[in-house]
Amino acid sequence: MRGCWAQDGARWTTGASAGQAEIVLVKDDRGVRRVPDQIQRRVVHGLNHLTRSLTLIIGRVRGLGRGGFPAINVGGTPQSVEIFAFAPGLDPATVEVNLDRGVLSIAGERKAELPADDGGKAAVHINERFSGRFRRVVSLSDDIDPNGVSADYRDGVLHITAKRRESARPRRIAVQ
Repeated sequence: MRGCWAQDGARWTTGASAGQAEIVLVKDDRGVRRVPDQIQRRVVHGLNHLTRSLTLIIGRVRGLGRGGFPAINVGGTPQSVEIFAFAPGLDPATVEVNLDRGVLSIAGERKAELPADDGGKAAVHINERFSGRFRRVVSLSDDIDPNGVSADYRDGVLHITAKRRESARPRRIAVQ
């Protein structure tokens, strides 16, 4: 039986490949003995359960940042940085776009559009649409021209263009 002792010299495994059962031996003051399969299975099952639980928890925590309103995409060209905020149902007059020391902020409010109370005849059972005040912040690079920022709201998409400074744009230099 091929295998190896762990670095601490207290455990020996066969290094089983797929489809083979791994045999684990433990060396202690009583000598070398095999770990019973059921104990090994319980430990592995417990570790797998712990891993799945932590993955779910971490996924939920990470998802909080992604679930913000409005959803945004940020991209760039050599001439500008393009920000798209997907915010249907907004009045453009209620949206604020500010640029302060390289930090772009988008703030506003979306009103709830629930059916009017008609004496208890209509009820909302599930409402997944965001309503209320919102604020999103994007850090921009230092080469953005503060005077070259424009915003346009059309078809539920807020498109913000931030031009780069002329000195930061790539240019071709002729070799003579």
